[in-house]
Amino acid sequence: MDWLFDPFQVSFVRQALWAGVLVSLLCALAGTWVVLRGMAFLGDAMSHGMLLGVALASMAGVNILIGALLSAGGMAYGVSVLGRSARLSQDTGIGLLFAGMLSLGVIVVSHSRSFAVDLTGFLFGDVLAVTGEDLAGLGVALAVTAVVAALGHRPFVALAFDPRKAHTLGMRPGVAHVLLLGLVTLAIVASFHIVGTLLVFGLLIGPPAAAALWARRIPTIMLGAALLGIVSTVAGLIVSWYAATAAGATIAAVAVGLFFLSAFGDFLRRRPLAVAR
Repeated sequence: MDWLFDPFQVSFVRQALWAGVLVSLLCALAGTWVVLRGMAFLGDAMSHGMLLGVALASMAGVNILIGALLSAGGMAYGVSVLGRSARLSQDTGIGLLFAGMLSLGVIVVSHSRSFAVDLTGFLFGDVLAVTGEDLAGLGVALAVTAVVAALGHRPFVALAFDPRKAHTLGMRPGVAHVLLLGLVTLAIVASFHIVGTLLVFGLLIGPPAAAALWARRIPTIMLGAALLGIVSTVAGLIVSWYAATAAGATIAAVAVGLFFLSAFGDFLRRRPLAVAR
């Protein structure tokens, strides 16, 4: 069994493990609402639409987190504004903003010959290069996310299942929607520069979707998503170590694979019931 623990004897792999655990917890809190509200396309659009802000910040010599935050915040604001139009579906608005911001980001990148390596890091991250400062930043983001998720739990539940009833009960679904967008934005922005947008989206959607097939209570789904995310991190790092594959992409692949395994198990569980009927 030593082969299971050998990779974690190396300091940078241990750092990557802690980063993966923190990102898993962060994405479990935000990703559960993304899955329950059917906001997966929005999460994908926000994670990749940040390229514009990241590219501009990098070229201007500004911290890329500032550019990512402004870009993701602009995307969230744009989605909120376009979502008020009765003649335009939310998916259409998200798609337009996604395509527009990503294309502008690619245009900016194409004018910078030195940005190719940074673009690779943006998409795939480098979880094996995590620093203590990065872990501290993730810890702060996790604490803020946990507080917002706890305080906004009831409005989020009402918003997810019946927005009209939430309005009747005075829970201000509009404000809850903005807070929820902020929660998703924080999770994506805090994580992308460490593990890349690919891993962020994989952990934001995969574990919560897998847990939602088996659990009914929202806290249980969050707990299951966190555990599956941590399992994905550990398994992905071990596979990456021995197979010499990209760590972030391997973790994301394991997270998605666990979802399909969970879906298959759910199918087998339901099959006898269908036959009995």
